Amino acid sequence: MADLLPPLSLYIHTPWCVRKCPYCDFNSHEPGTHGFTPRDLPEDAYLTALLQDLDGDLALAAGREIQTIFIGGGTPSLLSPRFYKRLLNEISVRLPFTRHIEITLEANPGTTEQGRFNGYREAGINRLSLGTQSFQAAQLEALGRIHGADEAIKAVAQARSAGFDNINIDLMHGLPGQTPALALADINQALALAPDHLSWYQLTLEPNTAFHSQPPVLPEEEALWDIQDSGHQLLEQAGFKRYEISAYATAGQQSLHNLNYWQFGDYLGIGAGAHGKLSHIDQQGEWRIERRWKTRQPDAYLKRSNDVRGFMAGKQLIHFNELPLEFAMNALRLTEGVSMATWEANTGQSSVMLQERLQTAEQKGLLMEMPEKLRASPQGLLFLNELLALINDD
Repeated sequence: MADLLPPLSLYIHTPWCVRKCPYCDFNSHEPGTHGFTPRDLPEDAYLTALLQDLDGDLALAAGREIQTIFIGGGTPSLLSPRFYKRLLNEISVRLPFTRHIEITLEANPGTTEQGRFNGYREAGINRLSLGTQSFQAAQLEALGRIHGADEAIKAVAQARSAGFDNINIDLMHGLPGQTPALALADINQALALAPDHLSWYQLTLEPNTAFHSQPPVLPEEEALWDIQDSGHQLLEQAGFKRYEISAYATAGQQSLHNLNYWQFGDYLGIGAGAHGKLSHIDQQGEWRIERRWKTRQPDAYLKRSNDVRGFMAGKQLIHFNELPLEFAMNALRLTEGVSMATWEANTGQSSVMLQERLQTAEQKGLLMEMPEKLRASPQGLLFLNELLALINDD
C-alpha cells in the first residue's frame, strides 16, 4: 500500500521564541520571564512529549520512508544541539529515512552562535533557514526582530564554517517605511552572502497579530508593484529561479519539504499546534485524506504526555468535492504548474470538467495557454485567490 500513497514528510513544531514579532500569526509563545535564556526551556519534557506524539502517529506512515523533516517555530534554534541529536536519533529508530533526507532547521540570527551551528550539523541537520527578514535597522526595529544586520551576516558565515551547504535566507518586502531602493538593497545584501535559496515574500497583516490591531504605515500600492517587479528581475539575473510564488533557488536547491506540501504530498505533524495531512485507503478501497492538528498551547501540550487522550486537538476529513480546491491551493503556487494527469490523480475530477471552468481564467490572463498543464500566469500568481475562486466555481 505504501507504493500507492504520496511521499511522506515530517513537520516538528517548536513553540517558543524570545519575543513575539508584531506580524507573526504562527503558534509561538514567549516563556514570559525577563532575562530568559534557552536553558529555561523544558527540553527533556518536550523531547519526551514529541516522541510520545510521534508514537501515536506511527501507523499513519503506512510503511513509507520519511523524505524530509522540517523543524519550524517559534524559534527552533533556542533548543540545543543535544536536544536535536537525541530527537533525530529516536525518530530514525521509529521511522526509516530516505538515503538523502533533507532536514531543515529554522534559525533566528539573534539566537545562534558558532558552537550551536556546529552542533546542529553534527546532529544530522543539513539545511538551515535563517529568518533574516531585512538588513535595514529601521525595518528590523519595526518588525520587532531581536537581531541586527551584522548578526545576520555573521550567522551565514558561521553556518558555512559549520559545514552547511544548503542555506535559505528569509526576506520580507513591503515593510513599514520601506522604499523600493531599500527592498532591493536587502536583496543585494542577501545575494552577497551567496545563499542557496531565498524566500522573498510580502508582509501581510494577519488577524490576531499586533500589526492587525494597530496597523503600521506600509508602502503604497505603486511602490509595492515596483518592489515586486524589480526584485524578481534582480533575483532572476543573479541565477535564482522562481519555482513558487515566494521561493527562489539556485539549481537543484529547491526546498524539498515545501515542494512536498505544494505537490500535495503527506506529512506527519508533531509538537504543540503542529498540523499534518495524511492519506490512506480504506477497506472499501476508497481514497481518504485527513487533516490533523495537535494541542496548541505549550503547557497544555506537555501535560498531554500523561493524558490518555493523547496530543490530538482535532481532525477533519477532506471530502471528495473539496479536493479540487485543496489541491489547487497548493499546486498552483508552483510556477511550473501541474499536468492534467496529476490533477486527475489527486482530485478525482476529469480534466474536461476543469477545462470548462478555465475559460474565464484564460480570458482574464490568469492562466498560461498550456492545455496539457494547469499553470498560473505571472498575473495569476499575483491574483491567486481570484484564480482559485474560478477553479472552484460550481
